[in-house]
Amino acid sequence: MSKTTQKVDEVVIRFAGDSGDGMQLTGGRFTETTAIVGNDLSTLPDFPAEIRAPAGSLAGVSAFQIKFSSKDIHTPGDAPDVLVAMNPAALKVHQQELAPGGTIICNANAFSPKNLKLAGYEANPLEDGSLDDYYTVYDIEMSNMVKRACVDMKLPPKTVDRTKNFFALGLLFWIYDRPMQSTKNWLKVKFAKRPELVEANARAMDAGYNYGDTTEIFTTRYTVDKASLPAGTYRNVVGNYALSLGLAAAAEKSGLGLYYGGYPITPASDILHTLSAWKHLGIKTFQAEDEIAGVTSAIGAAFAGNLGVTATSGPGIALKGEALGLAVMAELPVVVVNVQRGGPSTGLPTKTEQSDLLQALYGRNGEAPIPVITSATPGDCFFVAYEACRIAVKYMTPVILLTDGYLANGSEPWQVPKIDDLPPFDVTFADKSKIADGQFMPYLRDKDTMARPWAIPGTEGLEHRIGGLEKEDVTGNVSYDPDNHHHMVETRALKVEKIANEFEPTEIFGKKSGDLLLLSWGGTKGSCRSAAESLQDEKKKVSHVHLRWVNPLPNDLGEILIKFKNILIPEINYGQLIKIIRSEFLVDAKGLNLVRGKPISSADIQKTAKDLIGE
Repeated sequence: MSKTTQKVDEVVIRFAGDSGDGMQLTGGRFTETTAIVGNDLSTLPDFPAEIRAPAGSLAGVSAFQIKFSSKDIHTPGDAPDVLVAMNPAALKVHQQELAPGGTIICNANAFSPKNLKLAGYEANPLEDGSLDDYYTVYDIEMSNMVKRACVDMKLPPKTVDRTKNFFALGLLFWIYDRPMQSTKNWLKVKFAKRPELVEANARAMDAGYNYGDTTEIFTTRYTVDKASLPAGTYRNVVGNYALSLGLAAAAEKSGLGLYYGGYPITPASDILHTLSAWKHLGIKTFQAEDEIAGVTSAIGAAFAGNLGVTATSGPGIALKGEALGLAVMAELPVVVVNVQRGGPSTGLPTKTEQSDLLQALYGRNGEAPIPVITSATPGDCFFVAYEACRIAVKYMTPVILLTDGYLANGSEPWQVPKIDDLPPFDVTFADKSKIADGQFMPYLRDKDTMARPWAIPGTEGLEHRIGGLEKEDVTGNVSYDPDNHHHMVETRALKVEKIANEFEPTEIFGKKSGDLLLLSWGGTKGSCRSAAESLQDEKKKVSHVHLRWVNPLPNDLGEILIKFKNILIPEINYGQLIKIIRSEFLVDAKGLNLVRGKPISSADIQKTAKDLIGE
């Protein structure tokens, strides 16, 4: 039977199975290969906290979604075109999100009576016809086929069965015309000490590829042309890794030593893991026993003349609150990364949420203003990390950097910047010019930035008092004077406000006035941009503005907001930025607030937008 080839602009694939089925690995290898081919891509890993949930249970389903395209894309996609379901539970959890007319590829061997019962099916959906009217279904005996592929290898049956994810990977490589060699090379490195596993997984992948090529049930292959991306060196990068690179670049550019002190917490742990492997770059890491030790050690490192960094997730940022107040009072350059996750308390550690904006802005006792910068994409994590470090040092202030679980674990093609092209990062330590009447003046501020001098402990003549008690302006002596306290509160707040003077004019995607403005921050940028593009294609008067800094806000934001009839702020929380925008600018902004542990879809934004403008 002849096979045909069809060209498509974009595809969304979701791999789903048990936590032990290797879905993250499978998705990762498909992603790396897609990056090599030259498509634009965006990914969304989705895995449970219940990593050890019983096999076949709904609670233990792990998934990985990738959208790849010949055009510029902004999100990992809303509804998948293809669902690869390795068991009934994976089908049960993800079928409802599959696009109508989409394709389902199942491991038929996993649809046993036991697994069907665990997933809540009364009958086998592959046999009762319940899927046939809505989807194209391919039930393939993947487990049996990998057994046949490895029949002469004398491996334990469980080991052989674990290769079924590579069968699925090989099949998808064939369907979408992807090469396999890079994955085979990766297998040789991954399992260098277990050559039998290299062979077994390679055989399984070949079996999947050849099955697609020889079986009569697949008659069409699909090709996606290379994306037209700016010339340069690219790599596929995950958000946490990009952020780590940004911190390392800041240390290299500034000449400062980078110190990281942090408690391992999902989904921020990978930052510690990554930086700890870069000792050859002079990076020092400390795995703290608790969140307070992590942040206070970073404050100590900053006091000693280093770039002090700590990272955490939602519950951890609450524990760091008192120490952050100390960093504000001492006016030391400490960068605090908060990889936001879902829910209060331990909540949803593996799910994404924009949960901590108000906590970042106000979650300290007293008046303790801290600049807050947010990342928009996995690759953008590099640049915001670098910028957070630069601003922290230039203005002598702690800075909070907000990412989230989606950005931290997601990936995209990233153009590797040259260190010489990054913004200048100059560092000046205090000297004896700051001495008056024989005493060093630790709060004698720079006229432009209002930053206090950074004195290295042990420098002769620059001895000074530091700590959490209020300081007298200029001298740094402990002061209980009410007027001085008011003055210092105002001064610290004004210093943060001055950062906005560095911002470029706010970019407006679309017209400068219209029926609706989509206003985003953090990881909602992609969905908002996709929604704006679609609505503009329908001739709707819709524009989009994205906020990188939420404290301070851009100086020109108020002038932009008043030129639109409606303002819509999509957030993965119950309405946090909207409170800030309403109070600061007195505009009747509306919110789209979905707290499901998943990114807001472009489709949801488009529907809400049309409802607002009455179309």
